[in-house]
Amino acid sequence: MDWLIITGFILLGTFLIIAEIIFVPGTTIVGVLGLIFSVYGVYLGYDYYGASTGTIILIATLIVNVVALVMAFKGKSWERFSLKGTMTGKYNEDFKFDLNIGDKGQTLSSLKPIGKAMFDEHEIEVRSNGGYVDENVEIEVIRIESSKIFVEPVKN
Repeated sequence: MDWLIITGFILLGTFLIIAEIIFVPGTTIVGVLGLIFSVYGVYLGYDYYGASTGTIILIATLIVNVVALVMAFKGKSWERFSLKGTMTGKYNEDFKFDLNIGDKGQTLSSLKPIGKAMFDEHEIEVRSNGGYVDENVEIEVIRIESSKIFVEPVKN
């Protein structure tokens, strides 16, 4: 029964580490949990069976983790979950009316720093100078670079 518990912890840890790297990158919670389960499984091996068997379990765990990672990447199992399509549309591509520096409008969504705004009944994607702007705030065009429209809130 002890071997089953130890093996279960180590395999669960290995699975969580691979899941962190391939399926949910950037969260670190899943990877840390996987590391904790693997380390706890090795700890139980040392605790139940002594130093020599514990060391064998540690080495076997390291080998299993490395082999599992290599197989996951070489097997390209992660490609089934990745996006294959690309976006071809551009923002403000239907921008057909004349907008000038100093024109005023109102945000339709919050700008974080990019969002939507309304100018003369036209909905346009705009961006702030890096700051956050709430929705339903009066804004003013401060700069236009090709189809990028930079705005800032109107100071009253």
